[in-house]
Amino acid sequence: MDLIKAKNLIFDYIRRDKDGEVDGVTRAVNNVNLSVKQGDFIAILGHNGSGKSTFAKHINSILHPTEGTIYVDGKDTRDEQYLWDIRQTAGMVFQNPDNQIIGTVVEEDVGFGPENMGVPTKEIWERVYESLNIVGMYEYRKKSPNKLSGGQKQRVSIAGVLAMHPKCIILDEPTAMLDPVGRKEVIRAVRALNDVEKITVILITHYMEEAIYADRIYVMDKGSIVLEGEPHEVFEQVDRLEQLSLSVPEATKMAHELRRKGVPLKEGIISEDELVSELMKIL
Repeated sequence: MDLIKAKNLIFDYIRRDKDGEVDGVTRAVNNVNLSVKQGDFIAILGHNGSGKSTFAKHINSILHPTEGTIYVDGKDTRDEQYLWDIRQTAGMVFQNPDNQIIGTVVEEDVGFGPENMGVPTKEIWERVYESLNIVGMYEYRKKSPNKLSGGQKQRVSIAGVLAMHPKCIILDEPTAMLDPVGRKEVIRAVRALNDVEKITVILITHYMEEAIYADRIYVMDKGSIVLEGEPHEVFEQVDRLEQLSLSVPEATKMAHELRRKGVPLKEGIISEDELVSELMKIL
């Protein structure tokens, strides 16, 4: 069974005037069909306003469909009786870690979610230390979050979600506010969650270098999925992505330019290692 399944999903933002009358409708998600299995790592790309973040908020039941359905672990997200089950199954990490961190000590913040779920105290602390170890933040457990860097704060946010033992983590542009070092820290932690812990990852991002680690990429435009496939398949469509106001990984861009100049490189190069390897073959 699919862990996440969207069927003909539509969501409209409705604007109202001062009298409460409908003043306009903006379609943010338009007939999206998408399936995610347990253990998958998928990336959803798109320019600002493409609908990717709006779609992500449906997985955690923050938003509900205008039309169509989205199921999380077989449960309809519109059914209120399943709200807690859905949010335990699919945890959400947002752009700004300061909006998610509420504790004055790292370990207390990470334990907040399990405590609200009614987890016994002994197990809460086991989950806290386990989660902090997974994201490489155990040594900071007694620190104030205010003393941490942006990347460290975001890893604490991820640990807080992990402590609730979700099957899936949705990361909505988790590195958008971080410097390059912080971005690498967070993506390294996310990859470990998927590779080692087998947690399903849904990464919403506009950084192409982050998306190359996904099993599958979905590209959204005007609320619809307009491209999908494995990273090599998607990123070889350089011109199409440019039309969608998206870039490609630097290695892909360089390989594309070299091919234009007659260098016989294969399509779909997405990493520096691949590019170097291919260049070595023709030197």
